Amino acid sequence: MQHLCDEVIELIFYELDDPTALTLTSKHFHNVSQDPYVRAHYFLNRYGRMDAMFWALGRGKIMNDKVIDILISSGAYVSRYLVQVAIHHYFRSANHFIKTAWVRNMSIPVFAHFMKVACGLFDEVPLGKNEDDGYFFAVFLKESRLPPDMKSTKWETVRDIFGRYKFIPFSMKDPLMVQLPIALAIEPRLLPYAEANGFHMDTKYRDFVFRKMFEKMALNNGERSDDILRNVRELRRLDSRMFLSRTVAAEICMESKSNESAYRALKILDRTKELLFDLSYLFVKTRSITSAYTINVLRHLYADFPSTDPTVRIVMLLTACLSDNVLAQPNSSSTLKSKLEPLGLLPLTRKDVVDILTNPFVEKHSAVVDFAKDEMNLSSSDIKDILQEVAVKCLKIGSKGKTLKKLVDCHPYLHAVLQENAVQHYAINLDDLPPHDDEEACAAYEALLCRDFNTNSKVTRNNSVTTGIHSAVPNALGDPEETGDTIATDSREMDEDESRNEGPMEGETSELGIIGQDTLSSMIRQDEMAPTRSRRRSLYFSYFGPDTTGKLGYPIDFIQVGRWVKERYPVRSAMAATFLTHAVINNNTTLLHGFFTCNTPSTNYVSTSQHVPVTFKHFRLLARLGKAPNWCLYHEIENGAEFYFSEDDYLSKQPPATEPKRCTKVKVKSKETSPTIPRFSTQAGPSRPSKRRPRRSATAVMSYVIPDSDDEAIVEDDDENAVVVLMTMQAKKRKVESNLQRWIKHLSVLLAEEQKKYKEKRKRLEKNAPSDGRRRVAKSEFHKSLMVNLRSLRKLDLDKRKQLYGPDAAEDDYFTEDDGDDEYRQRTTRANKRRRVTT
Repeated sequence: MQHLCDEVIELIFYELDDPTALTLTSKHFHNVSQDPYVRAHYFLNRYGRMDAMFWALGRGKIMNDKVIDILISSGAYVSRYLVQVAIHHYFRSANHFIKTAWVRNMSIPVFAHFMKVACGLFDEVPLGKNEDDGYFFAVFLKESRLPPDMKSTKWETVRDIFGRYKFIPFSMKDPLMVQLPIALAIEPRLLPYAEANGFHMDTKYRDFVFRKMFEKMALNNGERSDDILRNVRELRRLDSRMFLSRTVAAEICMESKSNESAYRALKILDRTKELLFDLSYLFVKTRSITSAYTINVLRHLYADFPSTDPTVRIVMLLTACLSDNVLAQPNSSSTLKSKLEPLGLLPLTRKDVVDILTNPFVEKHSAVVDFAKDEMNLSSSDIKDILQEVAVKCLKIGSKGKTLKKLVDCHPYLHAVLQENAVQHYAINLDDLPPHDDEEACAAYEALLCRDFNTNSKVTRNNSVTTGIHSAVPNALGDPEETGDTIATDSREMDEDESRNEGPMEGETSELGIIGQDTLSSMIRQDEMAPTRSRRRSLYFSYFGPDTTGKLGYPIDFIQVGRWVKERYPVRSAMAATFLTHAVINNNTTLLHGFFTCNTPSTNYVSTSQHVPVTFKHFRLLARLGKAPNWCLYHEIENGAEFYFSEDDYLSKQPPATEPKRCTKVKVKSKETSPTIPRFSTQAGPSRPSKRRPRRSATAVMSYVIPDSDDEAIVEDDDENAVVVLMTMQAKKRKVESNLQRWIKHLSVLLAEEQKKYKEKRKRLEKNAPSDGRRRVAKSEFHKSLMVNLRSLRKLDLDKRKQLYGPDAAEDDYFTEDDGDDEYRQRTTRANKRRRVTT
């Protein structure tokens, strides 16, 4: 270290937050640190040109005249706003955002030199109260919503602050830093001056800037369309990355009636082809349409932008069916016809009827069916085919439990039709899953039924502009198989679907934004309610605003299809088994809890007779996918769930194959009447005959009890425990494998298979890895979960056997050669430490 050159020592200083400790370790290091050039360039290299002077002024003990001169000559940014704040802070003449000592650590001569040099860069430096550049900039922002004649800070003043006096917030801690994009929305002509001063316009501010451009002015209700168009075009000309996204366009359309100037400017931009998307296609995938406000907005937009797209048609059909509670009125057919005629949607087709009935928000089918009979002249066979098609499609829509309940109650023949279709089309076997080597496909695999649309992890990642877009209508291609399946879709899936449908915008979907259901004013209020320093950096989460129910992709009082299946079909039916398999794969905790509880509240939860049985097939499916089993599966096993390899074991109405169990009879006779030991019933069939024990007389036993002593009480206690002792001895002779032990045995084999696959994978990766080190290979979630929970099951089985056999019960060894739980295995033999010598 003593022989390092000065340049290397400088580079070491640049990497340290505080090099003071290092400079005290060597005289050579200390001498290098005293160089003004090294001190000045430490701040330039450490904090950058824009923040170097701010951080240097806070280290007053190492500042001197030469360091200040070198900083300014080397390009450290100095604005008049920085000089004004530093002088105010040093002499305590005004309060700013800085709450530390900062420049007060500098000596008076050094600070006087800084004022002389810095003030010489500008022709004038006002130092009075409320005369600094930051104050004028803040006033300019506050008066942005006022008419031009009421503003005290003019455009020319702000232009001179940015142009002549190089205004820029000099620290990320300055509250004006996050307010700077607002100025660009108010006056885009400031962008060149701000960029010349070092400001970089990040694209994450884009939507916020355009929201402020189109914002509705409370005190200025005049025509603002020309001003909005001028600002949009000027900002687009100055920076090609700043364009109006579909997200903001949808928000403007949502308040088309209340913010007419912004809506008119948006239509002009669409008419002149200045938008990067087609505004008429903007509402192909719309939002929740159950509220009267949204219905009126959609009808207004449909009048301005008529479209023949099939998805737009179904959206407008839903506005007619869901408005004014049409489907619940007495004369629903005539009322629905009066709603559809002004919109020009008549006549309806068979596909229209199916799309309406399969929508998550339409729960009553009778009115639509009556309309199809009366107005469309459909026969009874056609109506039956439509109802069957609707019922089968509703199986995939998780929130359509009410619709299925009403359909089956009114048409009982659908009960068998649903079970037949579910078993035929949705049964899952190991061959239907991706290969275990394809980890990405296994992680992305999702079963079609029992999707957890309510608490899906994908929903929690969505922002407010992604929720419920697909839920109101089917896809734009009009494929009825996808109706309602895209509930709770994440932004990535939505972008892919939209880009596929829109064609020319395939590569620009993420940049153009996604369509939401919030109004422009509500999104601006969200910006203002967020913390000041992270206002534009935070995402807009789904449940941020007060209108949470309007953003749901399903009705509030819905019934899950899986819950309805559990109540309608027997627990040991093919229908319940199919839905349970899908719920296990999708890890739907809500439905799993329903499958493993009883329909009658009075029934004990521990009793598994009214539960849908858990099978070993569920664990094999999860092992193929590498997904951790839900805790409900292990809980069922702990509660005594019967072991089945698959659902075929109990659907065939035959008991599963088990090993024969012995049942012996023991009778003890004595002069005293002794209780009879109960027989132990088994499920494996008739028990084998056992040999009788030789009859022994109780009189042959010699007694050493002293009369009228305490030994008589001891004898009485021994007589009372005799039955327990005999039952324990009888239990030890039984060779019965309980359900828990069968689960442990087969799960241990499955764990050994997982350990074997893990070892093969690790060897394969280590073979391809470089020879400089070993590569860490992570175990699958299923492997880790099974290791932990299988250990708990073994402990539970040991506790039960100790209660039955006594504390000296032998611990069964379920471990195999490839078991990955070797560290928890109890070693019964001592390792041979003596080295073996072969001759």
